[in-house]
Amino acid sequence: RGFFVTNIAKELGLTGEELSARQARLVPEGEKQYLQLNEHTGDLLVREQMDREELCGQSEPCLVRFEVLLESPLQSVRAEVSLTDINDHAPVFLNKEIVLKIPETAMPEARFLLESAQDPDVGNNSLQYYSISSNDYFRIYTRRRSDGTKYAELVLDRALDREQQAEVTFSVMAVDGGSPPRSGTALIRVVVLD
Repeated sequence: RGFFVTNIAKELGLTGEELSARQARLVPEGEKQYLQLNEHTGDLLVREQMDREELCGQSEPCLVRFEVLLESPLQSVRAEVSLTDINDHAPVFLNKEIVLKIPETAMPEARFLLESAQDPDVGNNSLQYYSISSNDYFRIYTRRRSDGTKYAELVLDRALDREQQAEVTFSVMAVDGGSPPRSGTALIRVVVLD
């Protein structure tokens, strides 16, 4: 609240006095008034904190539209403010434990799709890659779908042997590209089928 966005008077080529004399006011496009206008200086300020994910979801750019209404003489100017995403969410796995049942006959290079982590942030602040803790059997690749979302594939490095090891456990981490990056983890439990 109170964050300076721009000076509407300057944007319209007016002085603060002219803006005040013309009885300028803001008319929001939606129900909520997120911005406020100082009629004397022309400063546009944040009135109500805005949550980009709540307002726009995954769509980019995220725009808050409004009208600047000048009463005398009557003039209306449409305007929009673009909300920039901040890295306020970490990737999250819906299940803290992922159980995979893999037969011991699975060949090396076999691929297994993992449940994707969720991150409502967009762009570089969204999920960027997956990694796994060291183990003797698997490596991980981060893949991209046609819509741009990223998902993980486990790749079997060497053959499983149920009699030697009936279960393999390790962790998977989803990391976003924020600065500093945020991450979420889950446990992977591979049950080797006979």
